[in-house]
Amino acid sequence: MLDKKTTSERLATFSDGVFAVIITIMVLDLKPPEEPTLRALAPLWPLLLSYAVSYLFIAIIWVNHHHLFRFARIATPQLIWWNFAHLFMISLVPVTTRWMAGSRLAAAPVFVYALVFVLVEIAYIAFERTAFAQATEIDIAPRMRRVAKIRSYIALFIFATAAAVSFSSPVWGFSLVCCVLMIYLSPRMPELFPRFLRR
Repeated sequence: MLDKKTTSERLATFSDGVFAVIITIMVLDLKPPEEPTLRALAPLWPLLLSYAVSYLFIAIIWVNHHHLFRFARIATPQLIWWNFAHLFMISLVPVTTRWMAGSRLAAAPVFVYALVFVLVEIAYIAFERTAFAQATEIDIAPRMRRVAKIRSYIALFIFATAAAVSFSSPVWGFSLVCCVLMIYLSPRMPELFPRFLRR
């Protein structure tokens, strides 16, 4: 049973380990070509591109995930379970990355890839809301909360749109997923636009 005074530090440390394992699993999918020539690397471009994008995504997710622990001081049951849900969704990224790369951006794999990020974002929104619930107005101003909320829902909309268009245009679907990288590039983005929204 959890002690009410249990801090979130242990939960953050566990999460860091899970992120490390997920990235390691993706690296294991990279196989060197059999021929010792540069031309032999050409067929690997879908896998390398998918790996690079997914690696960057997981890195950005980790940075934002780590940032949220600044506000979550207590490891409440709600925080723990939303954290587990978020990590579970992220753990699906390696297998969908491999499938998408192996299919050379076929419609169904790109759809599933985008759908996984829809689920990742839904879990992130819930985790973010739970973390912010522990923060005071000194920690994060109300309008910063709104900017963060808007950013999260914009990302969710783009991921959902990517999944929707992937069957008609897999390349566009994958490109839309990549666009979300810019939205979450800095975890402090809501703090960088203090005049974006006013009370």
